[in-house]
Amino acid sequence: MKKVYEGKTKDVYELDNGNVMLKFKDDCTGKDGVFDPGENSVGLTIEGIGKANLQTSVYYFEMLKKAGIKTHYVSANIDDATMEVLPGKVFGHGLEVICRLVATGSFIRRYGEYIENGTRLEGGYVECTFKNDAKGDPLVTSEGLAALGVMSQEMFNSMKEQTLKITKIVADDLKTIGLDLWDIKFEFGYNGDEVILIDEIASGNMRVYKGDKIVEPVELTKLILNR
Repeated sequence: MKKVYEGKTKDVYELDNGNVMLKFKDDCTGKDGVFDPGENSVGLTIEGIGKANLQTSVYYFEMLKKAGIKTHYVSANIDDATMEVLPGKVFGHGLEVICRLVATGSFIRRYGEYIENGTRLEGGYVECTFKNDAKGDPLVTSEGLAALGVMSQEMFNSMKEQTLKITKIVADDLKTIGLDLWDIKFEFGYNGDEVILIDEIASGNMRVYKGDKIVEPVELTKLILNR
């Protein structure tokens, strides 16, 4: 097993069978010690968040499988905080896809003069950012992705359609336990000619509220799994 990449919240290893192993860590994104899934740097370490993110990911990957949505997920070992996945090539040097159901976070920092924090974004608002810490994960449009040779408009349309579908599945599931999904972050890649969801569907990658209070990632995992 060979380490090929060290990420902010996961390390990546090549397996002898051609698949990839993700090792989840107890680091999460935030700023000044406060959890924020919209930040582009590690802001704090939360004991148990690695396994919590993995458990949430497995829960939702299995749900997507039943819904007929293909992802890179193969299997997981919760005790080791590892997940085996299909090899998936990232778009460009890495692309994040955010689906926003409620205006908050960096969306408000950019557009606060036009919209109030907490405003519903009916139908979901999908945006993409390049993974580039030095440049603050810059936004990019579908036209920009095509012009830069990162992905075709057809690929973007498939990615956006999957993003909205997956977000609805997660949001509807959370509603059954009295939780409100505000936004969620995904990564997509391609396996062969198919655009598929890669990386994770982690409690640390979504902003979820119970009433007027945000639910921290470890607590969110407990609420999702212990119903």
